[in-house]
Formats: sequence, C-alpha cells, structure tokens
Amino acid sequence: MIEGVRLIRLERHIDDRGYLYEIIHATDDFLPKFGQTYVVASPVRGTIRGFHRHHHLWDYFCVVRGAGKFVIARSHDRDTAAASEAGGVVIPDAIETFVLTERQPSLLVIPPGHWHGWMALEDETLVVSTGSEVYNGDNPDEVRVSPDVFGDVWTVKGR
Repeated sequence: MIEGVRLIRLERHIDDRGYLYEIIHATDDFLPKFGQTYVVASPVRGTIRGFHRHHHLWDYFCVVRGAGKFVIARSHDRDTAAASEAGGVVIPDAIETFVLTERQPSLLVIPPGHWHGWMALEDETLVVSTGSEVYNGDNPDEVRVSPDVFGDVWTVKGR
C-alpha cells in the first residue's frame, strides 16, 4: 500500500427509519486539520476527474451515491508533469486502485504528495470530499496532469 493511504470501512447504523453513517470526526487520528467539505457530482458514468496532487492538503473521499474507481499513484513530479505535457506515459513507483460505493460506505484517505483521481462507475455518482485546507483559487495547492499519464488505469477489465 502507498504510504499514508487508508481505506476505512464506515459502520452503518440501521433501523426502521433507514440508516446513517458517520464519515469524519474532528478527533480522528488521520485528520490533521479541517479545511472544507464539498460535494462532487458526476452525472455520467465514465467521467474522469484527475490526475492531480497537493503539496499540503490531505484529501478524504466518501461515495454517498453510485460508485467510483479511485486511482492513487506515487511518481516523481518532474517526470510526471513532463510526460503529461508531451502526451506520454509514466510508469509510477506505485499505483493502487480502490472502488468506493454507496453499498459499502468507506472513507478513502489520501495524504499530500500522491497523484490521485477518480472515475464515476455509475450515472449520478455523488462524492463527499473533505480537504484539510480551504481551497484558494488564486493560489491552488495542486498540480494537474493528464488522466492518461499513468497509462490505461481507467478501463474496467474483466476478471
């Protein structure tokens, strides 16, 4: 597993009214600081959001409707950015894939420094995302590269 990346299964509390599950607590050991929470909607299956990485921000993702394929890669910034600009491919030092779905609530924790992105596996997928920092549009803590920079990581393959 890539250092610092965690997949935490969330416990559903179910009764005759339905269910609830808690996503993040201020006291969680993996939450160094709270910045903001937002919802990302991907209305069409196959929509890809990524890749990017942060210098300081921790990301936390929970799919609350639908399903998403999340890919996390460890690779050197300079090589990755150069390959992306040239339309090339980089073989990452490490790569991991996670499927998050509303049917098995989970929280994916991604520390700073790792390339990450996700693809909607179902129409109308909703992701609750929390960051350890407030987004600054004038000076964003992110580096973006092509979704194909690590090769064919998005195709769902038969098993």
